Amino acid sequence: MELQQLIDTDCVIPKLAAKSKKQALHELSVCAAEHTGQAQREIFDALLERERLGTTGVGGGVAIPHGKLAGLEQLYGLFARLEAPIDFESIDEQPVDLIFLLLAPESAGADHLKTLSRVSRLLRDKAVCEKLRGCDSCENLLSLITDRTTTFAS
Repeated sequence: MELQQLIDTDCVIPKLAAKSKKQALHELSVCAAEHTGQAQREIFDALLERERLGTTGVGGGVAIPHGKLAGLEQLYGLFARLEAPIDFESIDEQPVDLIFLLLAPESAGADHLKTLSRVSRLLRDKAVCEKLRGCDSCENLLSLITDRTTTFAS
């Protein structure tokens, strides 16, 4: 699935105010609940459960929290740029300021992993991350996220 199929401007938060990893996941859960129709608590619990397995702070100031939900019918993405970096227990021990949340149906399997890989490749690109850090509008952030995906093979 291409990223432009699972994220739109309503799913981009250009200035998320969060002081901690848990608060960021909570705020993202609230937003995701509004757009997916899923219960905020179920989303939050799924994200916390995944974090217990190991951090989704992948390094370079980036985190990709993700989880699977029984009631979800399709993959769903949400991107947030934090107002100030936070400790996310990242593998490189650096604070995080860019977060891409990915939610998938329990049955997603390979589609979930392919999309997760696509997001990871995008956010490993230092030039893209610097451009994301320099944007303030939902439209520009979305454009940077979705325009890059056209170069990836499925």
